[in-house]
Amino acid sequence: MPVDVTGIFPALTTPYNQDGLIAPDRFKRNLSRYNRTGLAGYVVLGSTGESVLLSSAEGDALLSAGKEAAEPGKLLIAGTGAESTAETIARTKRAASLGYDVALVKTPYYYKPAYKAEVYLRHYFSVADQSPIPILLYSVPVFTGITLETPEVVELAQHPNIIGIKDSSGVIQRVVEVVAKAPAGFRVLTGSAAVLHPALASGAMGAILALASALPERCVELFELFLQGRREEAKKLQQRLASASKAIVSEGSIAGLKYAMDLRGYYGGLPRLPLLPLAEEKKQAIAEIVGQMEPTAARA
Repeated sequence: MPVDVTGIFPALTTPYNQDGLIAPDRFKRNLSRYNRTGLAGYVVLGSTGESVLLSSAEGDALLSAGKEAAEPGKLLIAGTGAESTAETIARTKRAASLGYDVALVKTPYYYKPAYKAEVYLRHYFSVADQSPIPILLYSVPVFTGITLETPEVVELAQHPNIIGIKDSSGVIQRVVEVVAKAPAGFRVLTGSAAVLHPALASGAMGAILALASALPERCVELFELFLQGRREEAKKLQQRLASASKAIVSEGSIAGLKYAMDLRGYYGGLPRLPLLPLAEEKKQAIAEIVGQMEPTAARA
């Protein structure tokens, strides 16, 4: 049966103990709460999960914990991108062996001057050929400095094992172009809560969002309002989500997101060095926004 990557997926954070080691038990407790929301599934070891700061053993431990804690029916997506094609393939096969449904594969970026379009075509086709699970392309220029442009995405979309893209560029024109030119069934997911509604209106089928780790109910609510055709309500909620995303994710970074999670009763904690804790002067603004965004039931 084809994998349908539709809906809202949180880019999960990685919790640590006081000694700085990862805390799979806290990770599982977070998922037990997420299971009660309308999230379509989970993304483990994405950018928000500080994947580049984890060892391979730590990554495996989190993948295992995610598989154990996720409610049946939740789609499991593993971040498996690495700098080399061989390592990406190895990580993807490992995620598949641990029960993951889809691999999210970011662009290699270290040797940026040498990376032309043909490099990415060969890389992704090689991974897709050898992966036992479907592949989602992952374009995240804010971190990599690399953007997968429409011609490459459309060509890669022809591969039967490449089923979609997470586009974190925030460029709506690219969503429009890819939806128009890629094969039917190729899923475009936005990686930015700030443009969730415009992306859906342009043909995206959902999103993978850092903000959904702190405000899953609100992100899901916007998706459902859109599906129900309640566009004015969706637009108003989009404005609020854009402000929340700016303060919590864009300005607060991972430390800000984790602080917002702490305020919501999840375990966020501190990021791993060299990422620094949230500055005190930013906490009040995030606390105010989180209070305003609390679902009505939670405030009652």
